[in-house]
Amino acid sequence: MGSVVTSFISDLKDRFTPYTEWLGDLKNPKILKADLLAGLTVALVLIPQSMAYAQLAGLPPYVGLYASFLPAIIAAIFGSSRQLATGPVAVVSLMTAATLEPLAASNTEGFLVYAAVLALMVGIFQLSLGALRLGVLVDFLSHPVVVGFTNAAAIIIASSQLSKLFGVDSRKGEHHYETMWNLIQDIPQTHLATLAMGMLALLLLIYTKKLVPKFPSVLVTVVITTLLAWGLNFDSLGGAVVGVVPEGLPSFSVPSFSFLDVKNLIVASMIIALLGFVEAISVAKAIASETRQRLSANQELVGQGLGNIASGLFGGYPVSGSFSRSAVNFAADARTGFASIVTGILVAVTLLFLTPLLYHLPQATLAAVIVMAVVNLVKIKPIIHAWKVHRHDGVVAVVVFIVTLVFAPHLEKGIMIGVLLSLGLFLYRTMSPKFVEVARHKDGTLRDAQRWGLKTSDTLSIYRFDGALYFANSGYLEGKILNSIAAKPSVKVVILDLEAVDEIDATGEETLGQIAERFESAGIEFYIARAKVNVFNALTRSGLVAKIGEEHFFRERTEASRYAKEKLGDAIDIEPILKPMRI
Repeated sequence: MGSVVTSFISDLKDRFTPYTEWLGDLKNPKILKADLLAGLTVALVLIPQSMAYAQLAGLPPYVGLYASFLPAIIAAIFGSSRQLATGPVAVVSLMTAATLEPLAASNTEGFLVYAAVLALMVGIFQLSLGALRLGVLVDFLSHPVVVGFTNAAAIIIASSQLSKLFGVDSRKGEHHYETMWNLIQDIPQTHLATLAMGMLALLLLIYTKKLVPKFPSVLVTVVITTLLAWGLNFDSLGGAVVGVVPEGLPSFSVPSFSFLDVKNLIVASMIIALLGFVEAISVAKAIASETRQRLSANQELVGQGLGNIASGLFGGYPVSGSFSRSAVNFAADARTGFASIVTGILVAVTLLFLTPLLYHLPQATLAAVIVMAVVNLVKIKPIIHAWKVHRHDGVVAVVVFIVTLVFAPHLEKGIMIGVLLSLGLFLYRTMSPKFVEVARHKDGTLRDAQRWGLKTSDTLSIYRFDGALYFANSGYLEGKILNSIAAKPSVKVVILDLEAVDEIDATGEETLGQIAERFESAGIEFYIARAKVNVFNALTRSGLVAKIGEEHFFRERTEASRYAKEKLGDAIDIEPILKPMRI
């Protein structure tokens, strides 16, 4: 008992002190300098980007800054990745907007509170998964599901910013495509000054990155368009600007919520938690493969969970690890999590002293930043690749893509249908695994007789079953083996090769017993060969080995064939099994 308690305490300590692995590295002046520069570089990207993503989430721009302060620091301290940059991201922001819009329609004043509650729920769910070592649940979001959803989300995100680029207050429809149709009808009302500012921002983002790739294109664009808006009195011309950004750091506050709030947000919070973590762990793995640093999915869940809880308690909204900013962090040679701490501190400095400089920042610029940030998320090649690997994966990706677009802003439907479809198609594939009769090939191995055109014995048949034997395919095995034997009336011995069977359940065991009984009543010898230890142990525990007889279980197929020959003599022909023969 004492050892269990000691182990638990040790595990708990490791879970909440991962920063001790890199803290000592900061004594090296080179590492400290690299982290300071990397933190500054990421902050220059994060500050305008976080405001843009808050706008995407339907929140005031300053909420994005709140979500970039403590969450970035806490996720770096308690996560396992040293370069993962946490904060507002496009897909999670879109999911937040889609989740909160129905609630905001009935309670506009409580929109900020709902956002904080959502962040808290996301954080608690992620922290619970990490603490209980249940990170494996993330695997239910298969790659085709994520690819299909990400492509659709990127299109929805980019198109949702068009109204801000055109300066049109477009009417929102029940579905996103209806909103887009309303925007097309409202195009004649375009505010030309806003359109010009938006186009300038897009051009600056594109060409700054091309011509001076080492310069932070987002920061350059924000500075130029803000100065231009200030000089032209852009807001007096009817252009939308960020306006007053509250000075000071966010205060600690536990958002008030009811059971009904939790009920309305529970499904969305779980999907956001899983989807956000998939994005975070994907980029963390990519960086870890380059740095060869240890990465723990469960530890990263703890870091992301605590980051989201901090965001909820300090006026933010759900956050995640960012692909683009993590890449910037890595490219800037960040060595430890201290780089993200520096980033968070610089966001705090901005909130304390620099918010007046953001007043004239055009909202069209923020829209352009979002468009350019998500355009790289539209990738058709992964969908084509998934189709080539297995058509079912391609179907899942395409279905999720279409459903997400059609049902937007109800984005959770795309994810849920994708997960269910993935599981359903997997179940369908495993319901009919490969079942073949084998015979001796000229190279001396036993291979699929039909595929290789091999001669089989009329009196002895060896069948190979490739897949787990469980409730969904037990009937399939029974039907295949009985139909195969029905086509060979002179068969005397059947050997079932179970080498490829990794798992067996009660239904599978019952099926083997029924097959043995039917063969016994028909006067056919039934042997099982090459059963794995765990399968054989399961059959032993169930009593099937004793019922059939242990002498009916063999390590090798040829061993079972020789045993049958010794028992039945000339009544069976085992030459197609023991000698290379081909038609």
